[in-house]
Amino acid sequence: MNSYTHALTKEQTTKLRALLGELGFEFSPKQYTLFFAQKNKLSVAVYEKGPKVLVQGRGVEEFVQFELEPKILGEAKLGYEEVHSPEMFEPHIGVDESGKGDFFGPLVIAGAYVDRGIARKLLDASVVDSKRIGSDARIRALADTIRKSSLGLVEIVLIGPAKYNELYDKFGNLNRLL
Repeated sequence: MNSYTHALTKEQTTKLRALLGELGFEFSPKQYTLFFAQKNKLSVAVYEKGPKVLVQGRGVEEFVQFELEPKILGEAKLGYEEVHSPEMFEPHIGVDESGKGDFFGPLVIAGAYVDRGIARKLLDASVVDSKRIGSDARIRALADTIRKSSLGLVEIVLIGPAKYNELYDKFGNLNRLL
């Protein structure tokens, strides 16, 4: 696991800052964060918006399971996805879309077949909704991971502005169009 994100309350944010200090993390300023701390190859950023914590680097899983979840979040979810969200592991088609399509550029829709084994691989690779990913390079890397993990059972559709507007007139709603 390369990264982990979770929403925090203000109280949890305060507790996390204190915990990181106790654990010997070095704090430094970073834009858009309430605080940013690093130790060895592990970084913890708490962003102003949310607030939301992002844990990245070496040792993410151990930090989340043995520090963040029990001491700050008060819940154990990492590694228990099949208990908390069993529907994620049932065979289904996972779909994500990006872009608006009506004027500036294409609407891009990607779908992939997912079963229990594929779902586990995607979780381990930290695959999330494209809107939660801040880097184009990360999106490209995850797209490659999805293609490889889904055994080629992937489809990508691009709908340009003219076709988008034609379809939107017919459906009247982006969600129905999708």
